[in-house]
Amino acid sequence: MSLKLLDTVPDFTQDSTIDSFSFYDWAGTDWVVLFSHPRDFTPVCTTELGAVAKLRPEFEKRGVKVVGLSVDSLARHHEWANDILLTQGAELNFPLIADEDRRISQLLGLIHPNASDATTVRTVYVIDPAHRIRLTLTYPASTGRNFSEILRTIDSLQLTDTHKVATPADWVQGGDVIILPSLDDGAARALFPDGWTTHAPYLRTVAQPGAHSAAS
Repeated sequence: MSLKLLDTVPDFTQDSTIDSFSFYDWAGTDWVVLFSHPRDFTPVCTTELGAVAKLRPEFEKRGVKVVGLSVDSLARHHEWANDILLTQGAELNFPLIADEDRRISQLLGLIHPNASDATTVRTVYVIDPAHRIRLTLTYPASTGRNFSEILRTIDSLQLTDTHKVATPADWVQGGDVIILPSLDDGAARALFPDGWTTHAPYLRTVAQPGAHSAAS
């Protein structure tokens, strides 16, 4: 099974560092970031788990829950958590799924046959409250994930789900956004009465909706 954008993530139950983990029950109506690891005690992944633990308040501020997955046993996960605390200065404060039988990795399409027939790729899924895949990122083993970029894309997804806008290249929270081309000027005027900048007939930029209230 290979999950693609807007596919629904199937429900599953598996052991984790917070005991039995039932995905739909745990996720509730929140956004979710699920990220996978090839095995425990790998150096790049150790830094990533520490980084996410430190960023947990930023995820919570956005209504996002985080869960990791690695294809080792629960006992090894708990041992790894000690190393994460020792080397990264952060406690493992989110669930880490113990996928020793690789059942969930197979279910979610996380096995990469070109790399190994048993090892999970280092994939990130951003999942919306309807359990749909909204973003996928896959990294090579040598490159640590950029969780600031993941937070940025979540900001974009949540903004564009609420307003009829898209976000341009390198957009960050508070920056100008793009009015959807599907809105003609009349419809856009009703939504953006303060006006916008027209760069081309299909490219109109406007101040981010709600940016002032979000900052205050």
